[in-house]
Amino acid sequence: MRDIAVFTGSAHPQLAAEICEHLGVPLLPTKTSRFANDCIEVQLQGNCRERDVFLIQPLVPPVQENLVELLFMLDAARGASAGRITVVLPHYAYARSDKKDAPRISIGGRLVADLLQTAGAHRILAMTLHSPQVHGFFSIPVDHLHALRELAHHFRGYDLSNTVVVSPDLGNAKEAAHFARMLDIEVAAGAKQRYADDKVVISSVIGEVADRDVIILDDEIAKGSTVFELLGRLRERNVRSIRVACTHGLFTADAVQRLSDEKDVEEIVCTNTVPIPQSSRTGKLTVLSVAPALAEAMRRIHNGESVSALFA
Repeated sequence: MRDIAVFTGSAHPQLAAEICEHLGVPLLPTKTSRFANDCIEVQLQGNCRERDVFLIQPLVPPVQENLVELLFMLDAARGASAGRITVVLPHYAYARSDKKDAPRISIGGRLVADLLQTAGAHRILAMTLHSPQVHGFFSIPVDHLHALRELAHHFRGYDLSNTVVVSPDLGNAKEAAHFARMLDIEVAAGAKQRYADDKVVISSVIGEVADRDVIILDDEIAKGSTVFELLGRLRERNVRSIRVACTHGLFTADAVQRLSDEKDVEEIVCTNTVPIPQSSRTGKLTVLSVAPALAEAMRRIHNGESVSALFA
């Protein structure tokens, strides 16, 4: 690993440090300065010449600030004659902007993918993209990881003899079915319609959930509108217990506290793809680390080994 150089931006330095600890390499410093006119300047304070450079930066709030910082990091690495530049995107916020579902709107997921490549990215390492078509927005290689293995390992510690995995919508049903197979349990799904960013309606739940222990599985939770709507439908069907699981725990607008206040929600499980301040955590929140998985994928990319073998 002597020819590897790992840098991080401001978005999630704790995750980057943990990844480097697993790799056994130093996390090289990055200096971000802001001028009087509010423009930023980024300096990578480590040697990049002909090295395999990894830039770790999830697109988390403030998303636009972190995106621009990442673009400047890419430009700096390219200008420093990096041999290859891989962007490690634990969370790709613009993956939600994946289609034209209204007149005269931008498709942010595709545009940002183009920006990353133009700025100098040679490949992308992402985790749990919001929808499969986002993978195709990139015209450079993309290694797409998921956190189902980490989530499944956690839930195997419970008695799952009467448990069912519930996807909030049919779009996530394939991932939920994969997760259910890993746990050797059944799967169900909600029939969801979204009318606005924070307005969703789940008309029914497809599958047998009555008197069952439920694991709600989603890719990300922001305000929690979908989960709260699904909780209402599950209560109508007299489920026995509820646990909530996701990869990206954004938890905006005190969502984690409001979910914790729901008496029938026994646990909220997410990963550390997104930084969650200690002040926002509750006794019901469990945060799993994806640093070992990302570190192993980075090691395999660096050594020219198969990344897909991680899921075998």
